[in-house]
Amino acid sequence: MSAEEALGPTGLDRRPSAATVRPARAEDRAGLLAILQSDATFKDDERAVALELIDLGLESSVDYLLLVADLPELPVAGYLCFGPTPMTASTWDLYWIVVHADARGRGVAGALVTAMEAELGRRGGKAVRVETSETEGYGAARKLYQRLGYPVAAVLTDFYRDGDALITYYKRLSS
Repeated sequence: MSAEEALGPTGLDRRPSAATVRPARAEDRAGLLAILQSDATFKDDERAVALELIDLGLESSVDYLLLVADLPELPVAGYLCFGPTPMTASTWDLYWIVVHADARGRGVAGALVTAMEAELGRRGGKAVRVETSETEGYGAARKLYQRLGYPVAAVLTDFYRDGDALITYYKRLSS
């Protein structure tokens, strides 16, 4: 699955964030793994896929870019993985957005998406596509995307498995 995040109990970042967002560095890998393991949100296969993209991003892949959010008391509090959508002129995919369990509800996810959108503006990006699951575990992610102006563009029933649709969000960025 892609483009997932677990947020606080309400599923919304309501407070202004003290997070600073920066490109990921090789020394962040252990912290990025710790984020994925900070609770039971992700299954082993999901963590494996996320780590594969993290490793590619840390190797300076042009297809998988990583942003990291640091909080004063928790360096590497969250991360976002995004990249250009193949075969498009200016559309990008948001693959993963994950916040450490101890940092949820503190505006980290919103800070990461805002930084990504600003970076895409600098790169000439015109749209972002996000895919997620319809299961309860990804409800917070869906609320985040909707709150940040990502409308649902498509729902593919029983995509991941019976009873688990793929939900695609698509946002045009202002120029």
